[in-house]
Amino acid sequence: MIVDPDGTIRGSKLLGQAFAGPNYFHPRPSAAGNGYDATSSGGSNLGPTSQKLNDAIKERVDGYRKENGLNADKFVPADAVTASGSGLDPHISLRNAELQTPRVAKARAVSEEKLRELIRQNTDARDFGLLGDPGVNVLSLNRALDSSAANR
Repeated sequence: MIVDPDGTIRGSKLLGQAFAGPNYFHPRPSAAGNGYDATSSGGSNLGPTSQKLNDAIKERVDGYRKENGLNADKFVPADAVTASGSGLDPHISLRNAELQTPRVAKARAVSEEKLRELIRQNTDARDFGLLGDPGVNVLSLNRALDSSAANR
């Protein structure tokens, strides 16, 4: 849980949360309830042959490319357009964060290098040093962006 000095709860580093707007890094899509609903954790249960899933992914890929100013042939990471099994994964891939960096840098009028340093600072290592891939905690990263140190 992340708590401000005044006691205000801002979120949990363990649960994904929605962030919108060009000045924030965006999390994975969520299939939990109406999105990021911890009381309705779960995936969509749509399989790889589902037309509904394929249509949703195509729409998300198009939206991700448009939002981040990417060419139509630019590869989009799977975690940018698919929900995790729980719908509450708080992490995005390093590639997903990198593709969002120019948009956030422009919106905040900060250098991409400064954002890359914040990404490094908010990246969790592989579990036990060998399982899975490193992941960027979106809540921690966006909180760091909002801190006065990130805006200097």
